[in-house]
Amino acid sequence: MTHPSATRALLASTLSVTALLGTAGCTVGDAPRPRWFSASASASGASPAVERPSGSRAALTEAQARAALVTEADLGEPWTPSRGARTWRDGLLKATTQDQDCQRLLDVLYTEEPFGTPKGPQATSALDDGDTDAQLRYRVAAHPPAEVDRTLDWLKSLPGRCGEFTATTTRGVVQGVEVRDLPLPPVGDARQALRVMLAGETEEGELTYLTMDLAAVRVGEEAITLTNAGLDEVYAEVTRQTAELGAQRLTEIRKQGRAQI
Repeated sequence: MTHPSATRALLASTLSVTALLGTAGCTVGDAPRPRWFSASASASGASPAVERPSGSRAALTEAQARAALVTEADLGEPWTPSRGARTWRDGLLKATTQDQDCQRLLDVLYTEEPFGTPKGPQATSALDDGDTDAQLRYRVAAHPPAEVDRTLDWLKSLPGRCGEFTATTTRGVVQGVEVRDLPLPPVGDARQALRVMLAGETEEGELTYLTMDLAAVRVGEEAITLTNAGLDEVYAEVTRQTAELGAQRLTEIRKQGRAQI
């Protein structure tokens, strides 16, 4: 099921950057230039890549990492900058289970850091969906490619290893957890996504049903990590299109950076 307003905004973003390519008379593979490219170039006369020190490795600067983020300007209404973490984060994601891989997954969902502490520049955007109260967190960070690929392989194995299991919250509530594969568009150098659903009850006996998408894409020496979660509707198409747009944007920035070395 698609989120109509967010999907329209992302589609409009794709169409607008495609138009920029036609007027500029150049392309970078099949990835359209993001909307910020034209604005930043006209304002400063150069792409963010000029900040890269001469002779440095092919990782982004912090400014470039920030420019690579997907923000509320891309998703459009009803997405707005986040007002803070939802209470379900501590209430439902802080949970324990006996299986080591499944416990690691729960820990990753809570920290939203499948690749651990970044080894270089990073930037994060956090957004709230005003219609469904879903929260989306998007991070661009530098990580060793081999470590990222190992983690992506591990994520890919989880629907088989942890397809269904139970987990106990810090309040002693038992939740049923289901882990499914979430296909992504063929973007970046490597990618994997999961949809995790946690079903349980509050202390008052009310049903809780949390859906959380976790998507990760490697683009060169940087990794994109995206979570999209909530107690109401969580639209997989928003997760997919955000990952696709973000990977295209990060690829463009990396290519612009290499041209400056």
